[in-house]
Parts: sequence; structure tokens; C-alpha cells
Amino acid sequence: MTITSVRTDVAALARDVVKIYGRGETAVRALDGATLSIPAGRFTAVMGPSGSGKSTLMHAMAGLDTVDEGQVLIGDTDLGRLSERQRTLLRRDHVGFVFQSFNLVPTLTAAENIALPLTLAGRRADQAWIDEIVAMLGLGDRLRHRPAEMSGGQRQRVAVARALAARPRIVFADEPTGNLDSRAGEALLGFLRHAAHELGQTIVMVTHDANAAAYADQVAHFADGRVAGVTRNEEK
Repeated sequence: MTITSVRTDVAALARDVVKIYGRGETAVRALDGATLSIPAGRFTAVMGPSGSGKSTLMHAMAGLDTVDEGQVLIGDTDLGRLSERQRTLLRRDHVGFVFQSFNLVPTLTAAENIALPLTLAGRRADQAWIDEIVAMLGLGDRLRHRPAEMSGGQRQRVAVARALAARPRIVFADEPTGNLDSRAGEALLGFLRHAAHELGQTIVMVTHDANAAAYADQVAHFADGRVAGVTRNEEK
């Protein structure tokens, strides 16, 4: 399976997506005809209360979960037509992830954690690109440190660098500021916005925090398994 590296105006698309967990009277309709377009090279926030379906949509758009109805595309690739192995390769080669819990390997240094996706894929690192990311995130003096030797904000910045290292088509961030104090959280959001505006990276962030969503170029408001509306933010 190959995906063109040329970025189109739409990086990802969910169209009339339905996801149901369970059966019969206990069935939960987590997604109920959700439709969302993610513009390439921009920062999109998906905002909504707990249980609204926003994380379920992210998992579907990232290829982490299948859907029962509707269509999900990354670029021109229809995820519903891929085998499990093909979805795994797509995630490895074209999707980056940033999670609330950092998910760093404790025995590896920051530099090794950043390079890990490339190492696992057997790909040569673009050192100039990684150096630019490291400089942008202010990690130059932390590359030899292991996660236990870094603050929460530093660990999350390493996680962001890891997600960007392979130049993925799209990066999904699930409540990335949830374990950070306000100062570190604001810095991280600024980095994500910079990655979109200055590096051309497509970012999708799931959040319940209106202050965090304000850093995004557009905010998709989620309710009852659907996108209730999309608003665009003014330049910060």
C-alpha cells in the first residue's frame, strides 16, 4: 500500500460515520452520522463534553478503530477498504500520535524516543528536520535525558517531537495538555499551532477545554455523536 506524499486541501475526512458499541438494549451509538473535514496544514480542535463521541471519532479517523457505517479517508485512502495490516502500516508511516499520558519508553533517552517511529519502520531520519523540531520545542539540552529526568512539560514536548519526526500526513493529539500545568500547557499549544502554521503540519486535537481549543484554526463542536457545528478562530 502506498499513499501519495502530496498534500491535498483536505488531509482527512469523516463522512456520515456511525459507530455502535454493544447490541440490543445495551447498545451505545457513540457516533451517529458524524461528518468532519480536516484541512491540510492547519490546526483543528474537536471539542465536546465527556461521552459526546469526540475521542471515538479521533480513533476512527486515525485508523485505530473501524466504523459501522459511513466513510473515513486519510488523503485519498479509504480506511474502510484496508486490511488490518494495511491500517497498521498507514498509522506507522502517515499518522502521528500525542497522548495525555506521553507514552514514552522509560529506558530510552529523549533523542531515542523521538527517533523511535523511524527506527521501528527501518527508515532513515531526516536529521535537519528533526533538528528543526528539537529547536522549535526547546529540547536541545534534554536529548540525553530519560523521561524520569524530565518534567511533565518536557516529556510532552518529546512526545510531540516523536509525532512530528517522520513528517506524517496528520497528527492526532488526545487531550495533550491534560497532565500539564497551565504554563506548560500554553507552551505546548503554542508549539502545535506553530507546527501547523510554520511547518505545514496537519494537527487534530481532541479536548474538552475551551481555552485549549482557542489555539486552533478551527473548532469542531461535538454533541451526541455528531458535529454540531464548526467555528473558525481569529489569528492569535
